[in-house]
Formats: sequence, structure tokens, C-alpha cells
Amino acid sequence: MGRWYAVSVVVIVVDQLTKYLANSRLEYGQPLAVFPSFNLTLLYNRGAAFSFLGQAGGWQRWLFVTISVLASAWLVFWLRRLKPQQRLLALGLALILGGAVGNLIDRLWLGHVVDFIQLYYRSFYWPAFNIADSAISVGAGLLIWDTLFARPRDA
Repeated sequence: MGRWYAVSVVVIVVDQLTKYLANSRLEYGQPLAVFPSFNLTLLYNRGAAFSFLGQAGGWQRWLFVTISVLASAWLVFWLRRLKPQQRLLALGLALILGGAVGNLIDRLWLGHVVDFIQLYYRSFYWPAFNIADSAISVGAGLLIWDTLFARPRDA
């Protein structure tokens, strides 16, 4: 079980370190071209995914904090109930947990989530995101993969 919590901790540390670097070295809203179709652009998200409720006036911060705390507790509970052979599911849950806590830290300390990774194609820009968001997305993909393709487990 410890190794899965270690994965979550690594995600949290890398996420917070990269957000710190973005906050201290990038100018807000000013893209820094890294590669074609990839910028580093410091942005703050007061909402949820795709800035959902980002302009709601401040109450959404505490809604998302509450959701993050409840989801994180549920993920810890789920992780503890897994069997040793459920490694792919455990990895997915650990990545989601690390990402959720990484963004929770931002909401608690800053009142917003720091985003800085910007992908685009021509004039289409994907909403900016961060390491925590990436971990959540990869973790969700692993959960879907596990659900669709994993061998049946003993009940």
C-alpha cells in the first residue's frame, strides 16, 4: 500500500514544485513558446475543469475544496480495499489522489489553481492545465482501461 501513497506524494511534490516555478518565473498570461503547439503560460483557474464556475464570485472555492477533500478521502478508502494484484487500478487511483491533493493545496493556499501548460493547434487552444490535472487524466484513463480490459477478479 505504501508504494501507491508514494506515487501520490511524488505527484504532489512535482506538481507543487512546477507550479512554484511557473509562478516565480513566468509572467501572468504571457505565453513562453517551448515547441510548436506547446507554450508555458501562467494562468489562474478559480473554477473547476475548463474554468467551470470560474467567475462565480468566490463561493465556488469552498465547494471545490469540499469536493476535493471528500474525493480524496474516498480514494484513500478505495486504495486500502484493493487486492495486491490490482496494481493498474491502484496506480490509477494513486495518480488521481495525488492530482486532487495537488490542486486542493492551491485552492486552500492561493484561492485558485495554478495552470501553466498550454497546448494548441493553429488557433485552437486547449485550456491551460498543470501536472496535477495530467495525473488525474492519466489516472482516469487507467481506471477506464482497468474496467474495460482487466481480467475478472475474485470477489
